Amino acid sequence: MSGSRNMRTVRRCLTAALCICMLLTACTMQQQQPAQKPAKIALVLGAGASRGFAHIGVLKMLETNRIPVHMVIGTSAGSFVGSLYAYGYTSFQLQKMASTLDKNEILDFTVPDNGFIKGERLEEYVNAMVRNSPLDKLRIPFYAVATNIQNGQETVFSRGNTGTAVRASCSIPGIFRPVKIDGRMYVDGGVVSPIAVDAARRLGADIVIAVDISSDVDARQPEGTVETILQSIGIMHSKISAIQLAKADVVIRPKVGRIGSADFDKRLDAMIEGEKAAIEMLPSIQAIITRLKLEKRLD
Repeated sequence: MSGSRNMRTVRRCLTAALCICMLLTACTMQQQQPAQKPAKIALVLGAGASRGFAHIGVLKMLETNRIPVHMVIGTSAGSFVGSLYAYGYTSFQLQKMASTLDKNEILDFTVPDNGFIKGERLEEYVNAMVRNSPLDKLRIPFYAVATNIQNGQETVFSRGNTGTAVRASCSIPGIFRPVKIDGRMYVDGGVVSPIAVDAARRLGADIVIAVDISSDVDARQPEGTVETILQSIGIMHSKISAIQLAKADVVIRPKVGRIGSADFDKRLDAMIEGEKAAIEMLPSIQAIITRLKLEKRLD
């Protein structure tokens, strides 16, 4: 009898020891599993000259619906709007600024010489609006995309003078003079990367929301040299954007085709189209946000 009791005691001890080992192993495995890193949502604002005011309408809807934005990448007009938003202006403040903006505040026409807009006034305006904050000191990480005209490579500015970077990103060939930065010449980023989705991925974006203002091509007959250049560039943008847009998680396409690329006076129309396009894509965006929250990658 005593031998039988001893055997039962041994079995209980072995069972308890086995359970403890299994529990410790499970805890160790759980500790070894890497924690999910927080998701980064990038807003990529595309090129499109005066149609870029549509970006403000998009921002307004994203802001109203509390869609988080962890980085902003802007090309040409997208860099202009994006830099001000990244600095800290709300979409409503941007809308007010745009409504009262006089084109002479940002355009300085000169005798044609590799371009008939110097771009200095645009640079000064941006720097004044961001209180001379450099790129790496803006509230939201911001990146301006330009093209190195000497080697044809995309250049993403993340540090340095904000106004200068935006000016380089906006320097449409034939209209704006190229910008020299550290001995290199730069023009509009839209020449090689109208919507910089690839750059956003390289910068660590998990989710990319891209705003395309070039795909809705203007069917009107251009009037004058500027409209002809801008419409031609708009066609180029729409053709070379397709590859990068395919890599975005969400693409917002404001219907701005009836707004000429040089039509500065239709700013309000562009902003309204931006709002409408963003509203249309909100269900897709909110589905992504819900998924990220379930994965505990967003607060």
